[in-house]
Amino acid sequence: MNMSFYNAAVGAYQQQLRMNVQANNIANVNTQGFRCQRAAFGELMIRDVEGIDNSRLPKGTGARMIHAPVDYTTRGFIDTGKTFDFAINGDGFFALFDPATQEISFTRDGSFTMSQFWIPPAEDAVPEVDEEGNEIPPEPTEVWRLSDNQGRCVLDPQGNFIVIDPENRGAELELGVFDYAIHYGMQHLDSSRMAATDMNGQLYLGTGQVQRGLLEQSNTDLAQEFIKVIESQRAFSYALKMVTTSDEIETTFNSLRG
Repeated sequence: MNMSFYNAAVGAYQQQLRMNVQANNIANVNTQGFRCQRAAFGELMIRDVEGIDNSRLPKGTGARMIHAPVDYTTRGFIDTGKTFDFAINGDGFFALFDPATQEISFTRDGSFTMSQFWIPPAEDAVPEVDEEGNEIPPEPTEVWRLSDNQGRCVLDPQGNFIVIDPENRGAELELGVFDYAIHYGMQHLDSSRMAATDMNGQLYLGTGQVQRGLLEQSNTDLAQEFIKVIESQRAFSYALKMVTTSDEIETTFNSLRG
């Protein structure tokens, strides 16, 4: 009797986790370059283990959401005509470098912008001297870089920052396209950014072609996500009914003992 109760309780909780994945997909249906996730389940009851007095006890109970792998399929592009909008036709990601945290992340969202950065003077910079003989301390240098408008810089194929001439914004830019042989295991960060893990292997230059003036759409299929939401809602309600029924039967047994 306890087994049915715990099976149902675990099932209800796992359906909540599945709903979290679906809610995140739906929330990013209009996020450029977003890659949706698919919840995958597996059985918890694999084999029996030896308990007290050589009793056989089940290992695990019910099912759980093992992981939520990312779907890397592409659903198409939209033509924006903007100077700093880019899309990758093929495999690969844009690389973003965060100067504050030294973090490198990857994205398919190419809605970039021209951002201002101040480069501090070198430690061995020689100060200038004015007409009165007073030293003028070195000042930071202003540069304009291609960024995601959140302080992260876009990298070129050599891993360098992409510097933009404010007087010639339409000049050709060489954006780096990077890829991994194994996409499984990449960690989802905020919106459409992703971070690599050890299981992804070696980083290399991707084969995708950069196209200017386009943006990649989210690959979330809203109709399919709503169908999965309905499935999760019904599974959750059935699991709760099973919990209630198991509790009522247990209560009846306990009353009969008295």
